[in-house]
Amino acid sequence: MPKAIEVHNLYFKYEDSSEYALKNINLEINPGEKVAIVGENGAGKTTLIKHFNGLLKPTKGSVKIFGIDTKQTTVASLARKVGLVFQNPDHQFFAESVEKEIEFALRNFGFSETEIKTTVDKMLKFFGLEKYRNSSPFTLSGGEKKRLAIASVLCYNPDIVVLDEPTVGQDIIQKRKLSFLLEKITEMNKTVIVVSHDIDFIAENFERVIVMAQGQIIADGSVEKILTNRKVLRQARLLPPQVTLYAWHLSDLGIPENIIKLNILLEEILDLIKGAKIC
Repeated sequence: MPKAIEVHNLYFKYEDSSEYALKNINLEINPGEKVAIVGENGAGKTTLIKHFNGLLKPTKGSVKIFGIDTKQTTVASLARKVGLVFQNPDHQFFAESVEKEIEFALRNFGFSETEIKTTVDKMLKFFGLEKYRNSSPFTLSGGEKKRLAIASVLCYNPDIVVLDEPTVGQDIIQKRKLSFLLEKITEMNKTVIVVSHDIDFIAENFERVIVMAQGQIIADGSVEKILTNRKVLRQARLLPPQVTLYAWHLSDLGIPENIIKLNILLEEILDLIKGAKIC
């Protein structure tokens, strides 16, 4: 079985620039894998993911989606396999109502009227957008726009789902819904890629993280290893997860520094307290 995404020696520069925005990117992502991409603004994250659905084509090197070279196919063809949710939802809205925004892709990909109605109703309910069914997408709040953008991509069930900053403008309830949704998508053996500055969300919901800086990948591995690595975080100008920061402050008491999940930190603190009582 081919990789979901294969990137080999990718270099890319925009037409109006003499500098490469991406340099020597090599990356493989398996079907069913859930991967986070992090880095400061301008690191090249969005430029990279736009290569996954063919919006951008390599200046040098190659990008393959399930073995298909993106240079050899169209954006329309790739769109059925790769659903990309933009960081700014306004850039992908054009329908006159919330309902029609979700309907568009379903009609474009040949879903039946029954499937369209059922799917639209399901998406509106799950994302809390039922009361806005007939409203213009552009009248929604920032968080509501983001949820509609995600719904308009997830509705047609692509093999790869790419979300650019999905937690922006979302409260804790919506973030939990998003966590649940991402888990369900991966259980269906679909590939999930999320670009985010929300390090705490990444730490809680992902096992693999890719760190970018200045158009290059500087680290790729488990969240426990990467998001607790002071050198990598410093190079990428990222803050550690809050839980990790607390662990660092308590390291003098014997708490491990490579903790990223709250439940693990609490267990270590409880063990420390129990040990102190015994002594």
